[in-house]
Amino acid sequence: MSTTEMSPSSAAGSTRETDPAEASLAPITDALRVWVNGELHDRPAEARVSAVDHGLVVGDGVFEALKVVAGGPFSVQRHLDRLTRSAAALALPAPDHDLVRQGIEAVLADRDWEEGKIRITYTGGRGPLGSQAAFGPTTLVVAADSRVVSDPVATIVTVPWTRNENGAMAGIKSTSYAENVRGLAFATDRDADEAIFLNTAGHVCEGTGSNIFFVFGTGEDAEVVTPPLSAGPLRGVTRDLLLEWCPIIERDLTLEQAKAADEVFITSSLRDVQAVSRWDETSYAAVGPVTARIARTFAERSPADLEP
Repeated sequence: MSTTEMSPSSAAGSTRETDPAEASLAPITDALRVWVNGELHDRPAEARVSAVDHGLVVGDGVFEALKVVAGGPFSVQRHLDRLTRSAAALALPAPDHDLVRQGIEAVLADRDWEEGKIRITYTGGRGPLGSQAAFGPTTLVVAADSRVVSDPVATIVTVPWTRNENGAMAGIKSTSYAENVRGLAFATDRDADEAIFLNTAGHVCEGTGSNIFFVFGTGEDAEVVTPPLSAGPLRGVTRDLLLEWCPIIERDLTLEQAKAADEVFITSSLRDVQAVSRWDETSYAAVGPVTARIARTFAERSPADLEP
């Protein structure tokens, strides 16, 4: 191996200590396939990226995560469109959608599982050991693995740190994810499944990897609310689809206002619609009737059209 190339299993002595029980929560399986810049690797340890790739050095990259169902990957075009928007926000060249699709086809070929996930990572490529622009060419990695379908119910906690809704990274799916790693660790330490951020204005923003929704009232008169994009959340693909398929209002809410909801649920491409049973010390019905109706709508409509 050259001094400028490294594999996921290299850098001995620099790995973070991980409790074996925690590591088992999200193991790398034998089903994992990795495609790097046009080359498919059945053995992930064989995959290589430059040790001076700007995505590794300073987090100068963007990514997407999408689910795979029996019929294939879901909503690829929407994810590619968001990847392009995120890349533009970082002044990266526009990713080649056809090339990304080639990578997706390669990692899904001969798969022996139905439920899975795809991770697309796109970085500035080789660059300096600092924040100046990358030299390129860009790096494109597509990985696929089987997955366990998420539980229909989750618990959440509020973290003590805020999202900056006015920051350069607001609404961007950047590989600079340490803030979310820290937030999720905060939640895990408190036996919760997801962490929720407020923004600098004191309004509810989003989770580490999810959008959040609130139901006020019951029956046909119930009002479903989610934070607006101006509050700083990522424009989630599942969020977009629910806004198109269901009557949902975008509105800023303080933490106190949000917790007064009758039902709460979170969404993401891998969670779909997940009811919240507990938020900090506030409890909710495991799966409220409005949440159940919205989850059913998504479950019925999404398999019918893989490119909604």
